[in-house]
This record gives sequence, C-alpha cells and structure tokens, in this order.
Amino acid sequence: MITIVNGGTQGLGEAVARKLVADGATGLVLTGRSVARGNALADELSALGTPTEFVSVDVAAPDAPATIVDRCTSRFGTVNNVVNVAALTTRSTIFDETRQHFEAMMATNVEAPYFLVQAAVRLMVATDSSGSIVNVGSTSGHGGQPRLTSYSMSKAALAVMTKNLAFGLMRHGIRVNQVNPGWMDTESEHRVQLAEENAPENWLVAAEAERPMGRLVKPWEVANTIAFCLSPDSGMLTGNIIDMDQSVQGAGNPPIPSESDMPTGRTGFSAG
Repeated sequence: MITIVNGGTQGLGEAVARKLVADGATGLVLTGRSVARGNALADELSALGTPTEFVSVDVAAPDAPATIVDRCTSRFGTVNNVVNVAALTTRSTIFDETRQHFEAMMATNVEAPYFLVQAAVRLMVATDSSGSIVNVGSTSGHGGQPRLTSYSMSKAALAVMTKNLAFGLMRHGIRVNQVNPGWMDTESEHRVQLAEENAPENWLVAAEAERPMGRLVKPWEVANTIAFCLSPDSGMLTGNIIDMDQSVQGAGNPPIPSESDMPTGRTGFSAG
C-alpha cells in the first residue's frame, strides 16, 4: 500500500510513518517543512525496507496538493491511503483573534486536507485503486476551549468533511474516517506550552498527574488506531469520528468553566 502522510516528519505524523513501515508498507510520501529532518527520516525509513519520498512543502500553499500527488505518482504510480496530520494549533480567543490568524488556521487545517484528498482520490479513481483516508481531528472539535476558538472551529469542519466524503466516495471503494486525539504529548505541544501558556519546562509532569489514566495521550497509540483504520482489518469502517481521550462526550456533569478558562476581553483590541 502506498500512503501519503501529510505532516509526517515529526510528532504524530512521524509515529504514523514508523508504524506503517513496521506493518510492511510498500511506499510512503511524507510532507513537511524541515528539509533536513524530512530527508533524514525518509532515508531511515527507506533503509528499513519501505521506499520513502519526502516532499518539502507548505501544505497551505495552493499548489501543494498537486506537488505532493505528482511526486507520489512519479515514484509509485498510484496512491492507496492518505493521512492528514499537519495542523496549526496556535491559541486565539474571540477577543484577540485576527483575520490573518483565522485564515491561516482554516487554510492549514481545512483547505489543505480537503484539496489533498481531492487530488489523491482523482488519482485513486484514475488508477482503479481503492483506499482509505484518515483525517486527524481533535476532541476540541466538539466545542473546544475558549483559547482555541478558531482551532476548534477548524476541527469541527474537518469532522463534517470526513462524514461527507465517506458517503460520497463509498462507491469508489474509498473509506474516510477521522481520529480525534485529546491532549497529546508531542514536541509541538511542548513548544506551545512554553511559548503560549508560560508553562515551566517540566509542565508534563503536573499535567499527567491530573489525567484520569495518569498520562497524556501518546503519539504511538494514536498511530496504532490510524494504522488500523487504513488497514483491511477495519473492514467497512467509514464515516466514523473516533475520540481518543480520557473523557466521554455527554457523560458526567457538564463542565463549569473556571475563571482561568474564560477570556476577559481586557487584553487589548484588534480589528484584525
């Protein structure tokens, strides 16, 4: 199986790539911005027996989908699977959001996966290849946190896209599912915690101590679920939104926002 992993050079995307190699993938195309990291990972995975192409691209650029799929076509001739991992996770509230940030969020988290899927399914149909698509959403897409307003909106849009495409592509033998991680222990989350939450270097220790299962969600376990959704073992699974978090939507007492959760609107005003 030939798989495109959009955002496949670090964190969850890298974990997905490594899991697919361990499962015997016949070819991978990884996208990312870091040329050094992307090429090094592609070389490593190729040496393990899975031919791997790295495409250095800004996934939000209008020509990115064609660039990615063209590279996949030239190397492998077709594509079977797509995993959309790449996303912006930067914070914003209704009070401090800017049009520039909002548009960048939607371009990366909604437009980029949609048009990559478009380019990929055109190739699948043209080459008579059935396949599977997995979008990586977030439990924030159910409503989200006040400091993640536009991010939560983007992940909600991704969920509707997943269901709509699953129904529309069913007769082409193409399945579409979405995996929603909760709070996940990744390099990018560490950077965001330090830069945007003013958290200490060891923030993870306290965060995991407060979790019901004693830890944050790990990339490897989300990667296992994604690999299952891609594989024939998942049968006719399609149009599903799978939450991977330490909570159950709709169960328990409704959350009561704390003062620290609520944006005050007193941090300045920008018309965007």
